[in-house]
Amino acid sequence: MALIGAVLGFVVSSGITQRELLLFPFQGEERWCDFKGLSLPVKMQDPNEDTEWNDILRKKGILPPKEIPKDDEEEEVALQQQSVVKTYESMTLEELEENEDEFGEDDEAAMEMYKQKRLAEWKAVQMKNVFGELGEISGQDYVKEVNKAGEGIWVVLHLYKQGIPLCTLINQHLSGLARKFPQTKFLRSISTTCIPNYPDRNLPTIFVYFEGEMKAQFIGPLVFGGMNLKVEELEWRLSETGAVKTDLEENPRKQIEDKLMSSIRSSLPTRKDSGSEDEDD
Repeated sequence: MALIGAVLGFVVSSGITQRELLLFPFQGEERWCDFKGLSLPVKMQDPNEDTEWNDILRKKGILPPKEIPKDDEEEEVALQQQSVVKTYESMTLEELEENEDEFGEDDEAAMEMYKQKRLAEWKAVQMKNVFGELGEISGQDYVKEVNKAGEGIWVVLHLYKQGIPLCTLINQHLSGLARKFPQTKFLRSISTTCIPNYPDRNLPTIFVYFEGEMKAQFIGPLVFGGMNLKVEELEWRLSETGAVKTDLEENPRKQIEDKLMSSIRSSLPTRKDSGSEDEDD
């Protein structure tokens, strides 16, 4: 009875539920269990055994955490290392560079290996996506060549018509830009064959797409600044959309505007000249 009373007191004070009490092992070697300063005679199994009762005692803080065998520790370390390698394998080149500081010195060799692997894969994709010329499409080609151009592909589409000088000029500029930026797909299409009843007043028109989604549009002659449009200006405009990666450091249009304003200022009379003219009168 004393043992039962002690056990019941131990159960109540430790917070063990009735359901958990059913798992109490009444067979086995008798041991003394110290709980909150109270020594209790408890018949219990080996504390290192994987039993539900021992798990309950560990959860209540009565038994210490189970010791992990050395072999299991080594296996756990190996699994962690495999997990790290798997993390490398799942990262893109950009992610590898961003997370470079988060890995230790032991990971540097693996990081470098996977960076080189991702770089080679990226170059292989870029080689496949080399265009290099201004292509011609019709309305039937639109979905395939524009909307389904592919992952990571920028498309610059020029809607034009024969006999419009600015359209001819832009086609010339785009031919040069297609050679300069072969990773971007440059296309042209006669406006009415691509979009029925497309108004001539909107020509020239340039649509910019990325992965089939429209990102920018330039509609009408005023947007392009007329026949004075330079290829560098068009390159800059396209770079602002993301379609090309230009090496221009500033907008060429700004240089022209600065020169124009400087010319206007130099042609205006100064206050001194104005005052001299007044005295002569």
